[in-house]
Formats: sequence, structure tokens, C-alpha cells
Amino acid sequence: MRYDNTPPNQFTIPMIVATCAELLWLEEGKYIHGLVSKSGLFAENSAVGSSFVYMYAKCGVMEDASLMFDEIVVRDVVSWTALVIGYVHNDDSEKGLECLCEMRRIGGDGEKVNSRTLEGGFQACGNLGAMIAGRCLHGLAVKTGLGCSQVVQSSLLSMYSKCGNVEEAHNSFCQVVDKDVFSWTSVIGVCARFGFMNECLNLFWDMQVDDVYPDGIVVSCILLGFGNSMMVREGKAFHGLIVRRNYVLDDTVNNALLSMYCKFGTLNPAEKLFDGVHEWSKESWNTMVFGYGKMGIEGKCIELFREMRDLGIEADSNSLVSVISSCSKLGLINLCRSVHCYIIKNSVDEDVSIANSLIDMYGKGGNLSIAWKMFCRTQRDVVTWNTLISSYTHSGHYAEAITLFDEMISEKLNPNSATLVIVLSACCHLPSLEKGKMVHQYIKEGGFELNVSLGTALVDMYAKCGQLEQSRELFNSMKEKDVISWNVMISGYGLHGDANSAMEVFQQMEQSNVKPNAITFLSLLSACTHAGYVDEGKQLFDRMQYYSIKPNLKHFACMADLLGRSGNLQEAEDLVQSMPICPDGGVWGTLLSACKIHNEIEIGIRVAKCAIESDPENDGYYIMLSNMYGSMGKWDEAERARELMKERGIGKRAGWSAV
Repeated sequence: MRYDNTPPNQFTIPMIVATCAELLWLEEGKYIHGLVSKSGLFAENSAVGSSFVYMYAKCGVMEDASLMFDEIVVRDVVSWTALVIGYVHNDDSEKGLECLCEMRRIGGDGEKVNSRTLEGGFQACGNLGAMIAGRCLHGLAVKTGLGCSQVVQSSLLSMYSKCGNVEEAHNSFCQVVDKDVFSWTSVIGVCARFGFMNECLNLFWDMQVDDVYPDGIVVSCILLGFGNSMMVREGKAFHGLIVRRNYVLDDTVNNALLSMYCKFGTLNPAEKLFDGVHEWSKESWNTMVFGYGKMGIEGKCIELFREMRDLGIEADSNSLVSVISSCSKLGLINLCRSVHCYIIKNSVDEDVSIANSLIDMYGKGGNLSIAWKMFCRTQRDVVTWNTLISSYTHSGHYAEAITLFDEMISEKLNPNSATLVIVLSACCHLPSLEKGKMVHQYIKEGGFELNVSLGTALVDMYAKCGQLEQSRELFNSMKEKDVISWNVMISGYGLHGDANSAMEVFQQMEQSNVKPNAITFLSLLSACTHAGYVDEGKQLFDRMQYYSIKPNLKHFACMADLLGRSGNLQEAEDLVQSMPICPDGGVWGTLLSACKIHNEIEIGIRVAKCAIESDPENDGYYIMLSNMYGSMGKWDEAERARELMKERGIGKRAGWSAV
């Protein structure tokens, strides 16, 4: 046409430019743009300008698309729609919505929205989670009579699904006349995402009654829903249904199955699935690494990550976080550093979740200087602050942890309840009642909901700072209490020697729906020991059987201490000798101290020998044994105990004073 010297007109240009757009031929499109500018076709018809807006948007050059739009003299709905959809498809949904609002504000009769414009607007609202704006557009669709359009109905359904409004999504779905697989997927997906699994399954069956066959995405949505809802039995049954009915078993479904079983914490089905497929996708490998980490199988998590690395499979943020956590739990600091190098090499160190995991790993490992350096160069969120504050608290730097909290507030970053729990823990350990009260005041002024963890942290802080009345008042005001809340109140009374109040709280706990655990009884036994309540302690120790709680070493040590302090040394020895688990040096040491206090030499010698056998490195046991032999005039045995100590290379530790 050009060789024939036939000039293109306003009908030719849009077709050619649309072709360039579909083929992503940006340079050719620019060339045609130059020709059109010379020929003056822009002034004749808005369709020419609109086609260039569409072309530049399609090629991802929104700046040029916007400039082209500004040059259009007479704009119509096509040019506005091209710009709106262009912004949305180029990940600038906010700008797309602004353009749509501007169109409504200044547009004339030829610039009223059509179904395609609304489609772009609904897509923008869904991407942004802008529910209010989406409802306004919904109202506009109804007002203009465009709500009956198939495109608008499907877009509405998609928007409400993305915004997580299950009820509106279902209502929109019911209004769709011609329901395709996309419509069914949207409504099933949103129901599954928010745990409405009964509705999800009903829709799944209705879909097939409507002669729409479920694809891999629909099946995977349901599997992920079961995984997120922790519905183990139902998830396994649905897996069986997939196999029996020969539903699609593509990569998407297999990945969803892996993810579901990993979330359930059921290792065998996940491993069988993984081992049964020869070529897994990157997502599958990452899911298994994450699953091993979640299930606490740190060795397997690290091993699979190494295999991934050897195969050149890229690790995602979830699997890297799992590997870092696994290395940290196993104390493999050098391996942690190797993973850190891998992260830097693959340029994923700017990912906030990965950075937070590295800060936690270095901080909990005692490398606070490295943790601080990483913190300073990280794009920080509230989890980053929480991680560093927790690291300082974990390492015993309580004052520094509280200072960090003050800095967080000064930087106008709002802490969450987890932050406040960590800081209150630091206040407990100092202990600092003044700082604890300041945090409590901040909670009140900030309007924080006093949930179980936050309420428990406040009760613990006041109890450990000696303010038992304030602690009990807060405890009584808590609407919901878990076993930790009850344990904190009981141990608070025990710590300050108020065994009566501790047992009173325990009686209230038994009357509630909360079942005591091993820590509950340890706190109660400790309170009885300090108060000298022997009979009550025995009753509590026997009470453990009622709750099917097996006493551990700490419980036996506490009982040995209780009986020993009260002078019931023979009973204490019999208890230790009858223990179903092997007593350690701590149990024997407790009993030995009681023998010394009550001058029970014969029992003391027997206990000392057992203590040395359990903990041969403890010099105190040899010395006490030697002294007891000496008090009986058995100087040869006393000397033999000292010589045994020398033979084993155990020296007497030097004393020290804090003065």
C-alpha cells in the first residue's frame, strides 16, 4: 500500500497498530506513529489515537500511552478504556482507578463507561482489595444497565472473590447466566480460601451437574482449602476421590496435594507423592523443603535443600526461611553462613522474610553485632523489629531490648501484640516495674485488644515485679484464659511464697474448662516446697495421675526437696529410688543437701555415692562425701573420696563474691 503511494486512512491505521500491539512490535508501532503524525490523521478520528494508546499500553510503555492519550483532541469511551485497562494490565491498578474516576468526572456523552471500562475498573479494585470502590462501581453498573452484561457479571464475581467477600462473591456468582469454568473457579476459590469447605464441596458437585468439568485449578483450590482449614480426614478423602474419579492430576494438583499434606504435618503421604514423580517442578521442591522445616525434620530439610542446589533448582523465600530456621535450631552456624552466602549470590537478601530469618538466626546464636548490621540495612517491617527485640531478650540484653522498643515507637512504626509480649518479657527479667507500667499504659492508649497472650504477659510482668494484687486483678479481668495464663498466675504466687493463693487459683482452674499440664504441677509443688506444705504437695503429686501427666525429673526433684526439707529423708530416698526414670545429679544433689541440713550422715553417704555416679564432674559431691566420712571418724574413707576426686582430674572450684 505504501509502495503504491496509497495513503492510509482512519480505518487502516487502527488495524495496523492493533496488529503491532498483539505482536508486541514496539519499534514498528513507533514508526507508524511518526507517519500518522506527519499525515495529520489524529485530528480526523479518535480511533487512531485510541489505537496507539492501546499499542503502547500493550507493549508496557505506559508513559508513552499517557502522552498519546493527552494528544487526542476528541476522546471517546474507547480511548479512556484503553488507558484504564492499560494501567491495570501494567500493575498500576491505582492509576487505572484514578483514570476511571476522571473519566466519570469530565467525560461527555461519548465518554460514558461501557462493559469493557467497568471490567478494567473491577479488575483494579480486585487487585487493590478496594472493596468500597468496587461496590461503587457495582452500583454504577446497575444504574447504567450494564450489570446484565456477561463480562461485567464475571468481573464482579472475580472482584469480590479477590477482595475476600464470600457472601457478595456468591451473590454475584448466582447472577451469572452463562457460568463457565472461570466463574466456578472464582467462587470455589474464595470459599476454599476462607475455610467454607462445606459450601465449597457443594459448589464442586453443582459444577459437575451443570456439565462443567473441574480442571486442575479448581481441584487444587479445594485441596489448599482443606490444608489451610486443617481438615485432615476430609482432605485425605478428597484425595481418594481425585484418584477414583480420574480428575486432573497435573503439576498444579500435585503441588496442592504436597502442600496440603505438609500443612497437615503428615510426612508419609507427602514423601510418597514426592518420590513417586520423576520430574517435579520448582514449586514442588520448595513445598517439600518448607514441609520438612514445618514438621521439625531439620536434617531432611537441609538435605533436600542441598539436593536442590546441586540440581540448579532455585529456592523460594519460604524454603530459604525453613532452611535458615533448621540450621539455627541444630546450631549449625557455619552452614547458616553458607546459606547466607547463597542468598546474597542469588540476590534475594532484600526479601524481608529472609532478612528477618537471618536476623533471628544470628541474634539467637549470640551474634548480635551481625544481627544489628543486617537490621540496619534491611527494609524493616514490624516483624523485623520484633525479631531483633526478641533476639536481645533471648540473649539477656533486656535493657537494650526495651530501648529498641522505644526507638520503634519514635520512628512512628506501630507495634503489634507480639511486640508488646516480647517487651513485657524483657521487663519481667530486669525486673522493671516502671517500664512495665509504661508498656501497659501504651497498650491502653493504643486501644489494643487484651487477647490471651497479651493479657498473660501483663499478668506475668506484674507478678514477677511483686505486684500480686495488680496481677490478680488483670488475671480476673481476662475474658479468655489458656493453660499458660493459669500457670503464670500460679507460679507468680509460688514465686512470692503464697502457696495458699496458688492452690486457690489451681482449684478455680480445675473448675474451668482448662486442663492443667506438667508446668502447672511443677509450679504448685515449688510453692508447697517453699511454704513447707508436705501433705498438700503429696496430694498434688498424686493428682498428676488423674490428668494422665507423667512426672519428669523436675517434679521428682521438687518432691525430693519438699520431703527433704521437712526431714522425711527416708521417704525422699525411697521416692528417688522408685523413680521410673533414671535420676540425674540434680535430684540426688537436692536430696544430698537435705541430708546435710538434717545431719543424716548414713543416708547422706548413700545419696552422695549415687550423686557422684550420676554427675562425676561435680566437685561438691566428693567434698560433701569426704566431710560426712570425716564427721563419723572414718578418715580413710574421707581420704579415699579426696583421692578419687584427684584421680578423675576434678579440681575444687574457686569461690567468688559479687561484692
